[in-house]
Parts: sequence; C-alpha cells; structure tokens
Amino acid sequence: MASEARRNFDKNCEDVRRLMTIHSSIAGGTPGRKYGVDVLNKSAIVLITAFWEAYCEDLAAEALAHLVANCEDASDLPKELKKRVLDELVGQAHELAPWELAGEGWRTVLTDRLERLQAQRNRRLNTPRAVQIDELFVTTLGISKVSKSWYWPGVSSEMARRKLDRYVELRGSIAHRGSTTGSVTKYRVNDYLSLVKSLVGKTGGRVNGHLKSITGDGLF
Repeated sequence: MASEARRNFDKNCEDVRRLMTIHSSIAGGTPGRKYGVDVLNKSAIVLITAFWEAYCEDLAAEALAHLVANCEDASDLPKELKKRVLDELVGQAHELAPWELAGEGWRTVLTDRLERLQAQRNRRLNTPRAVQIDELFVTTLGISKVSKSWYWPGVSSEMARRKLDRYVELRGSIAHRGSTTGSVTKYRVNDYLSLVKSLVGKTGGRVNGHLKSITGDGLF
C-alpha cells in the first residue's frame, strides 16, 4: 500500500500522460523531429516540477502527522527535529515559549509549525531543487540529507541531484520567461518524468524507514 502522497502523485502524472497522447496525435507516428508541439513539452516540464514539489510537501505533512499520532513521547522524536523546534521557541519574543512543549503540547507545536513553514516557503517562492528538498525534510522530520537516498544502478545521488536541478532550472526558464536556450523535446519530458518517479520512490522509502525506526510503523 502506498502513501497518500504517492497515490496523489501517480494520479497527477496522468495529466502528463494525456499531454503526451495529444502530442502523439498531433505529431503522428512517423520518426524524426516534430514541430509545433514544443508548447506541449514545455507544459509537461512545468507540470512534472509542480507534481514533484507537491509530492514532497504532501509526504512531509503526512509523515509529520504520523509522528504526532504515533510517538508516545516527545523524547522519541529525532534529535535534529527537537533541536530545531526548541531553537525556534527560544527565539520567540516571550520567555515562556519553550513551556509550550510541556505535556502533550509538543503535538500542537509540531502541527502548527508545519503550517507556518509551508507559508514561509510559499512566500519565498522556493523551487524544488535538491537543496530545498533536503531542507524541507530535515526541518519538518529531522531527516538529514534525504537526497543521499537518491541513487540506483548507474546513477549516484550526486548525479541525481544535479540532473534534478537542471530540470528545475529549465522549468524556471519556461515559467518565468516563456522561453529556453534550446527546444524542449519529448525525450526530455520522458527523461524528466522517469527521474522524478525514481526520486519519489527513493524519497518515500527513506521517509518510511525513518518513521518505522521511531514509531515501529510506517506509512506503507
């Protein structure tokens, strides 16, 4: 059974499949480069990036809800997560803020904190590059360098990070300037979608293992 975030991602990817179906119907089945369909490929790049970002946000929220519901005590939480939460509370204006963690208060603090962090990311217009995804999961769940899990035969985690960043930059060129330095081909769409699907699987597995190590149970 997959996480809710993964099920939503798979459902969203149907939109990319539909775009590529339209691409094929316009371009026909003959080999060679096709013209007049570049806009469909650009749209697919934008969608894939949005679906990747949404997956990571959804997974972080779903995993945090799992921790809040299944941790018996705040002492079971990851050390990095506890440190960040305490640092934030100590930095608040009133000196009694850390006492919000007392008793069961930590559950409310973590839930409210996630909403605040999401709002901050939206205001900063962050993009889902590797460094931002690493920051999301260490800040929300205490997982250090989730991108280290992004490897599979023939691809190292560093290669995966660089490739993701290049595609996210391509998405930025399309979304903010409407143009790119080169054409966006169907091959690039398929390559990007394949990459993101691999990243989704590896990220989900890393998060699930993290949850099991803390609560004894995961999302799937």
